[in-house]
Amino acid sequence: MTLKQDQIRGCLFGGAVGDALGYPVEFMREKKIFRTYGSKGICAYDPDPYSDGQALISDDTQMVLFTANGLLNAQTQNSLDGTQTPARVYIQKAYQDWLITQETIFERRSKMADTWKKCTWLADVPELYERRAPGTTCLNALKEQYRMNSVKDDYVKMPVNTSKGCGGVMRAAPMGLVAFDDIRMADYEGAQAAAITHGHSLGYMPAAVLTHIIQRIVFPEDEKQTLKQMIIEAEDTVKEIFAGDDHLNTLINIIDLAVDLSENTDSDLANIRRLGEGWVAEEALGIALYCSLKYQNDFSAAVTVSVNHNGDSDSTGAITGNIVGALLGYSQIDDSWKQHLELDSVILEMADDLAKGCPKVKDGCIEDKEWRRKYIDAQWKAEV
Repeated sequence: MTLKQDQIRGCLFGGAVGDALGYPVEFMREKKIFRTYGSKGICAYDPDPYSDGQALISDDTQMVLFTANGLLNAQTQNSLDGTQTPARVYIQKAYQDWLITQETIFERRSKMADTWKKCTWLADVPELYERRAPGTTCLNALKEQYRMNSVKDDYVKMPVNTSKGCGGVMRAAPMGLVAFDDIRMADYEGAQAAAITHGHSLGYMPAAVLTHIIQRIVFPEDEKQTLKQMIIEAEDTVKEIFAGDDHLNTLINIIDLAVDLSENTDSDLANIRRLGEGWVAEEALGIALYCSLKYQNDFSAAVTVSVNHNGDSDSTGAITGNIVGALLGYSQIDDSWKQHLELDSVILEMADDLAKGCPKVKDGCIEDKEWRRKYIDAQWKAEV
């Protein structure tokens, strides 16, 4: 396994670990978490007894996977056509597939052929047809886009709503897992992917920050950077991209606070309370940055701290898992997290496709049959 593949696997799988760890306590207050799981809170999967004892992922990981699928669809079609269509176009279409999985059951999908032309191979995965507390903002924005049959050229400049919920940033990590010629392009496209459903600048600017950090981890420059340096660089770059935004200082302040708190000796719970609860994007990012900096060499500690608080535990866990998982790599994630995680093989398959990237086009064709099946024909497995 190459270093890049290990890091990309770590990012996607690590995010799913944090998501699955935090999902059972997402709507619990601190007192109930510690009363239920003990003085250290939830520290291991709480498996679902109705799903063969699996640790269930939430809508966070579902949407991460669909983001990745859309990103690879864009890469594939642009390679075939010789175009530069922005990834957001294909990601929005992928999110429409995710919307279908939330509104129907797997067995009925074939009956929708007249009204729905799927564009992702993920739409062939039965386990994704589960509602795991999907965000109302995401659902409503995507329903409206489906009703209007509309795709915007620029979701940042033409906001779909005024939401700054964390549903945009929690799914943005794949945007950092494909190399861009200019990291600013990656950051802006990360913001665009979030803005498909979250139109407030504090809903999409944190996605640009996360994209930048993941991009620097997986595709570093010649000079090695610390995680803190990556975060500061991401902050400076977002200042340039979104200069003049009325809410930029709010984001910068919470990033700076997360960095400062990670270097003090106060309790993690006290520090996280100062950052918020994570229901909105800048707070979710701030909590994840704090946990990632404080425990950057200990994946288990990072994700555990990131979910044991009053707020949106699965999202803060997912973002923390994305960052520390990418930083350490899949090979450094404890084996205990690799057992009984729902859709683990699908998550790793998508990660490996991101690491591989679209095969070269020869004579207007991609010779890799498996790649064509998944990213052109939108079919998961070959028909027997």
